[in-house]
Parts: sequence; structure tokens; C-alpha cells
Amino acid sequence: MLHRSILVLAALAATAAAGACSSSSPQCHVGADCASGACDSGGRCVPVASSSGGDAATPVEAGVEAAAEGGVEAAPAGDAASGCVPNHDGTVTRGELPMLAGVHASYAIAESVTMSTAGTAQPGGAVDWDFSGALSGDHVVTITTDAPAGQWFASKFGTATYTTKLSDTQTLLGVFQATQAALLLQGVVTPTSASPQTAVSYAPAATILAVPMQVATTWTSTSTVSGTLDGVAAYYTEKYDSKVDAHGTLKVPYGSFDVLRVQTTLTQTVGTVINTTQTMTFVAECFGPVAKLTSKTTTFPQPAPGDAFTDVAEAWRLSP
Repeated sequence: MLHRSILVLAALAATAAAGACSSSSPQCHVGADCASGACDSGGRCVPVASSSGGDAATPVEAGVEAAAEGGVEAAPAGDAASGCVPNHDGTVTRGELPMLAGVHASYAIAESVTMSTAGTAQPGGAVDWDFSGALSGDHVVTITTDAPAGQWFASKFGTATYTTKLSDTQTLLGVFQATQAALLLQGVVTPTSASPQTAVSYAPAATILAVPMQVATTWTSTSTVSGTLDGVAAYYTEKYDSKVDAHGTLKVPYGSFDVLRVQTTLTQTVGTVINTTQTMTFVAECFGPVAKLTSKTTTFPQPAPGDAFTDVAEAWRLSP
């Protein structure tokens, strides 16, 4: 059966280096110190996105031009590639969540690790999380979002926006559609049509992220999944229950970001077998997801993972 990480890299965050600093003293300590909303690991503000070129780095590399070449609709005004500037209002809007093909970012990824995920509560209700330290088995992987055009399964998903890898331990690709209100999972496929082949479709498409989002925002979807899984006919259901349950500052190897935390419970029902997986997605204005933590999957009647699980199947953190 399909076991995977459910965080989709809706928008890949900045990978370009921060601009030069005239002094050895740090420019910033947390994302809130910077206009861009991100402070890198060297204490320098990540430059505000710019669509006009020049020296300023942009949070989304390859940008709108690459998306257009792939036959994908360009990012709407306000996306990172169009000059998005975080306003730190505690709400992530569609214009602050770039979702397009042709971008990439580097992530430090570790598997089967134990770590504290709850964070440290601060006065006023915010939470501080620090995932910047090295984890056992850490390795850096470049993750891309690719246009569906020309891929073997393209005809099955005519409205898809991009594809991207779902898990570091599997080669499966998620097929996603970006709308003005949500990021939708339309299907899961193998990169090639070679046997054993996987090509399953979601009806309706599963809602992975919804906008606008702020603390207490919730969304849910239930999909029938059907098609071919490892060369065998498949038919099962998946339910996604998501809530934005916290806000605060997140440190990852790349630096510090102001984030919203999205908790998602995936319940997969195959006949009488029920599998449950929990994922934390940390979303920053104009950068999108900058980290994800995925629990180990449990099978009923074992208890489902909690909101502050410590047994992490995969930990992804934005990295230089």
C-alpha cells in the first residue's frame, strides 16, 4: 500500500544566498527583523523578492519565465516571483503562497529520527521551534516542481499545474493543481510508465493547503483513490483533516522564518485496514512551506499519532 509524506512543496522557498553585508555584525536574529520575513543562518536578511532582475535574490528561482516555457500559467500578482513582500499580519493569502512549476529548493532530510516537535511557547501565544541542528542521517536533496507537459501521464491530468516528489524514500510523484483557493492533489504516479506502474487519481482532488490561512483555519476533504498501484488495480479512500494550530518563529538550517504551523491528519482506509499519518507543515508568507515533519504511519487499532509526535519518519528543513 501507498505510504508517503503528504506535505506537498506548494511553493519552494528561497535558495539564493542573502545579499552582501557591510559589517560583520548580524543584520537580524529572527525573520521578523527582515522585510522579506526571513533571516538566514549567517544573521543576514534574505533580500525581498524582485521580478526585475538585478542583484536581489528571489525566493523562487527559475520563476515565471520557466513556468511559461512549461506551458503553466504564470504566478498571479503578489507571488514571490512577482515581488511578494511579507506583511507579518498572521495570514497567508493566495498572493503570499507561490504555487507553480519550474522552481527548486534544497532541503536537509533525515529519516526515522526522534525529535521534539512541540516547540517552546512564548508570551502572547507564539511558539518558537528550532529545527536547525543536524539530525542523524541528514542529507541535502534538491526538490523541484516540474510542468506536467511531456510526462507520460500528462493526458490523465489535463488541469494539473505541476508535479513533485512526495517522499525521499520513494520515487512517486504527486500531481497537483493550484487554484485561487487551494493546492489540490489530483493523483500519484511513477516517474516513468515502466512496470510496475503506479497511476492513481483522486475524486475529488484532495485539498492539501487552503488559503487564506491563519491560526484556527481548518479544511478537510475525502477522496476516492482509484487506478493502478504497483501494477495492481487499487481502490481506497483518503481523508485529509487540516488545521492551522500555531504561529511563531521557526529556525531551519537556512535561517529563521515567521511561520504558521499546519497540522494534517491523513486517514487512509483500504477495506477494513485504516492507516493514519500526521504531518506538520510550516508555512511562511511569500516563501510557502519551509519545513515538514511527518510521523510514522500507524495501523488501526494502534493509537493515531498526536499533534506533538516525536517519532518522525521524515524531517525536511530548508537548507543552504
